[in-house]
Amino acid sequence: MGIPSLNQNIPQRYDVADTDLASIDGVLSTTRSVRLRLDFDRHVDNETILDCIDLAEQGPGGGNQSSRRWLVIRDPKVKTKLAELYYQSAGQWMVSARDKLAGTDHRNKSVMNSAAHLAENIQNVPALVIPCIWGRHDDSKKPGLFDSVLQSAWSFCLAARARGLATAWTTAILTAEDEMREILDIPMGVTPVAMLPLAYSKGTAFNSLPKRRAAEVTYYDSWGRTWENRDDESPRNLSEGPGAICEIEIDAPPEIVWKFVSDINISAEHSEEFQGAEWASGYTKPELGAKFIGTNKHKHIGEWQTTSTITEFEDNVLFGWAVGDNEETAGARWRWEIDELHGKRTRLRHTLRLGPGASGLTPAIESMPDKEELIISRRQEEHLSNMRKCLSAIKVAAES
Repeated sequence: MGIPSLNQNIPQRYDVADTDLASIDGVLSTTRSVRLRLDFDRHVDNETILDCIDLAEQGPGGGNQSSRRWLVIRDPKVKTKLAELYYQSAGQWMVSARDKLAGTDHRNKSVMNSAAHLAENIQNVPALVIPCIWGRHDDSKKPGLFDSVLQSAWSFCLAARARGLATAWTTAILTAEDEMREILDIPMGVTPVAMLPLAYSKGTAFNSLPKRRAAEVTYYDSWGRTWENRDDESPRNLSEGPGAICEIEIDAPPEIVWKFVSDINISAEHSEEFQGAEWASGYTKPELGAKFIGTNKHKHIGEWQTTSTITEFEDNVLFGWAVGDNEETAGARWRWEIDELHGKRTRLRHTLRLGPGASGLTPAIESMPDKEELIISRRQEEHLSNMRKCLSAIKVAAES
């Protein structure tokens, strides 16, 4: 039967009780940039494109102002001019990177392969869609600027996916905005925010990608405080997996940062609590299953030692350990993660998850159960303070 056209501009009414969550979640979890599977030969009719724009226009906007405008590029000559500009802006670099990484096991090989494919073929897509907004980004905080267009542009991509179409979110051409304006006759006072190649996809099945869990990227009540199993209807307690996360961006490649975070004593130089560590008998370097003994000191607890086991390990990427024999019984679980960014830059992430086993917090909570929430909160803040100092010091050392 197909999806009915929405171009009659008739207000739609929708009852959330009729929601098909599986279909909606499927579109939300699999819509991303598609490059290698764009079908250059299959026609995309204007009515379908306008249906997607009608849906995108339902997106929220500051002040409820109708300030979005859409450019649909079909003329082969205009597409060729934009393709040449895109290639000059970033495409030639993408092709060079693809060729350089070919035959290696570099983590970006597949991404650069698909990016280069698009750069070499962007003029062949049935349509290029350019969402624009009336206004210029001048920090005026006026409604109707980027905060009122990006969500609608993404709604366009979702509507396209639901109709069997694929898009790729590209912005590299915006570095040549003046030339883009001249090609498309975009007036001053209007801002293009992306260029979306649009085509039917080859094949209809799409997979979601592995991402960090929501509990790992969501903070509660203040920056950096995490909970693995937060129950809003109960007082905060240790069984909910409280923790802390600190991140910092470093102008150095992963292999340089790794030299610091793979040192089990790095935190001792900057933490007020961790005093240092040494390898347990039979172990001399970081690897899966290796154990080390750490010494800690706290003004209210005194001095104590713990034996930790490395449970996660990948060179230049990941180093995690459990305080104890394993993550299932650990008193705490720690992790360093390195995300490689463009330009030989790095985002370093330091994670702490308290529990699920007994730790130094356990006797304090048992003796003062009515203050469990306060004890946990203070412990999170102590760890965050030490973690921030350590990350800042690593940044300085790695960049120098």
